[in-house]
Amino acid sequence: MEYKTQILDGKAYDVVVCGGGPAGCAAALSAARQGLRILLIESMGQLGGMAVTALVSQWLGGRTQEGEWVVGGIFKELSEEATEKGFALLPTLQEGQDYQPFGFYNWFIHGVPLDPYMIDTFLEEKMDEADVDVLYHTNFVDTIVKDDKIDQVIVYNRSGLQAIPTNAVIDATGNADVAFKSGCETIKGRREDGKMTPASLIFHVYNVDQDAFMAYIEKTRDPKLRDIIDQLKQTGEWDFPYDIFVASQLLKKDEFFVNTTRLTGVDGTNGASITEGLKRGRKEVKKLMEIFKKHVPGFENAKIKAVAPQLGIRETRRIVGDFMLTTDDLANDIQFEDNVGFSMYGWDLPDPEKPSIQPFADDSKAGYKYKMKKGLSTPLPYRIMVPKPIKNLINPGRAVSVEGQVLGPVRVMAPCMAMGEAAGIASEEVVKAGIGYNDVNIVRLRDKLRTAGALVDKAALPPIHPRIDQV
Repeated sequence: MEYKTQILDGKAYDVVVCGGGPAGCAAALSAARQGLRILLIESMGQLGGMAVTALVSQWLGGRTQEGEWVVGGIFKELSEEATEKGFALLPTLQEGQDYQPFGFYNWFIHGVPLDPYMIDTFLEEKMDEADVDVLYHTNFVDTIVKDDKIDQVIVYNRSGLQAIPTNAVIDATGNADVAFKSGCETIKGRREDGKMTPASLIFHVYNVDQDAFMAYIEKTRDPKLRDIIDQLKQTGEWDFPYDIFVASQLLKKDEFFVNTTRLTGVDGTNGASITEGLKRGRKEVKKLMEIFKKHVPGFENAKIKAVAPQLGIRETRRIVGDFMLTTDDLANDIQFEDNVGFSMYGWDLPDPEKPSIQPFADDSKAGYKYKMKKGLSTPLPYRIMVPKPIKNLINPGRAVSVEGQVLGPVRVMAPCMAMGEAAGIASEEVVKAGIGYNDVNIVRLRDKLRTAGALVDKAALPPIHPRIDQV
């Protein structure tokens, strides 16, 4: 098929970044700061990805439970600036407090709660400052490949189909869409059967009596409301396939994002499946809210503020690179010479058919105790982002080359930003030297990341208290 080749507004682009979520935004910013000309395409009408459009309004995995940074660089910069502007919070532990509303357990305080209605504008302003061109409501369609390199990226928007020439591509779609369409090897879901971890439809609520709710949590020591749900299951009122309550405070007291739904059987790469999941999710949100108002202390007068227009997808395709990060690597706390960042997050990839169960965890009312221990921080080797055989393509984010359950700690937003920043910096050498991403000078890349404030060496991490291993 012939496509209309277009130089947008007369500009030639060094790098096209596909996807404006955390990984894509960090990649676009870091690449632009290397002096490269960047086009960022985003299928929705705003930046921020899952944190904004899917209302998963907390950047997780970048800090310790004491609030110290495990992911630096652009993630730290954006978190601190957004907090200063009033668009985010940096929660801290309170002395003698067993539970807190930003994750409930006193050791689960490492996230950065966001205002999704302002973070999109904030990210847009950062792109303007860096002179990154952005195209909204623009879908990646295909690529034109020559000699194992992407020569043009095919996109579609109201202007029609366009072929955009580029020297390099950063696939931050989260689904390895560019890699898949370009003929790279990918795997979707579990290797044995292709089944994927459940999706969620997030909703935000307000007018919660947070004091009453937290008093109940302190009294029962049951932040996931297991006792209430067990009783409702016996009466038949709770007929969902999941059996825990998951929520977290937003910026304002008495406002929460609710991440309770676990929609099994959703394929985030299939339009019909996504549609069915959204319809099913909206029905469940309505029913859950009725249950919360009736049975959960503090939620009697709560109201729905927003239901996400996009599903929260945890897993679809992953690339299969020359190197794959394994569960054994994490269990043995292996450190890598090409490490470009870390994640501060536990195993979190629920079973495809038993959505409240973590395969590497023993589920009990006292909390999770891992069947498989891993290092408290998860390293992010550069190699997991490099697909094969396309040379000028890199995949930061949750579509990386990792084994099954490793996706749990790797897929959350702070490590996605760390990977995106590394991909953006690596793009300078790819573009200017005309090499492939697999030939990037890793020593130079890691030095540039350190200069940018990123944390790439385990010795540079703050002391990490082992309570995080109880998530």
